[in-house]
Amino acid sequence: MSARGHAFGIDIGGSGVKGAEVDLSTGLLTHDRIKIATPQPSTPDAVAAAVAELVAKAQWDGPVGLTMPCVVLDGHARTAANIDQGWIGTDARALFSAALGGRAVTVVNDADAAGLAEDRYGSARDLHGLTIVLTFGTGIGSALLYNGTLVPNSELGHLLVGAAEAEHLAAASIKDREELDYPAWARRVSTVLGTIEDLFWPKVFIAGGGISRDHEQWIPLLTNRTPVIPAVLKNTAGIVGAAMAIDQGLAP
Repeated sequence: MSARGHAFGIDIGGSGVKGAEVDLSTGLLTHDRIKIATPQPSTPDAVAAAVAELVAKAQWDGPVGLTMPCVVLDGHARTAANIDQGWIGTDARALFSAALGGRAVTVVNDADAAGLAEDRYGSARDLHGLTIVLTFGTGIGSALLYNGTLVPNSELGHLLVGAAEAEHLAAASIKDREELDYPAWARRVSTVLGTIEDLFWPKVFIAGGGISRDHEQWIPLLTNRTPVIPAVLKNTAGIVGAAMAIDQGLAP
């Protein structure tokens, strides 16, 4: 973290590598985010080069926090969703550190980063007990937070709901692919949330991802028992959470 209380976060996705300096006192980006198209194929070396290019453009010379669409354990990617399968088993922390001249880096799951950001600056702020943040996009990402403490790598999008994985039933991409209207999609989301709440009994769900912008059209239609509230940070959540992770020294 800089002397000004700022940190730098990068959110790596299937289509873009996005980064910015974050004021950790507010959770706001200090400048417009920088975005570079995710290389295709998105191999480890190619993505590491894109990260180095982004950091150079930002003229940031300190530690960097990064998110990835992967389960991350001890800095190693253990899965790969919407990114090259060559990431599986890669020491992402060492790779990015080397690409950035040996500086300190932290690598966390992208949904976990969004959960951290929502917990400190967004909809989960000041909530107690178990909060589950779900990001509805190409898949369904999840973050479990108990009194503000993250339980990393939950991967609830892969939970079986009937005969299908949750994200194969109710991701935002499924709504688009199957041309579901909001009432039909909300019924599927309610089924997924009902399964999760029966297992975990959270106090609240926070719905994130791009489709949360339209929350008025579908959250009131949900029929599960646990309250559902929309996320606040939306497109900046991953960057902010990554910046928080490097500041806190998280190493899942």
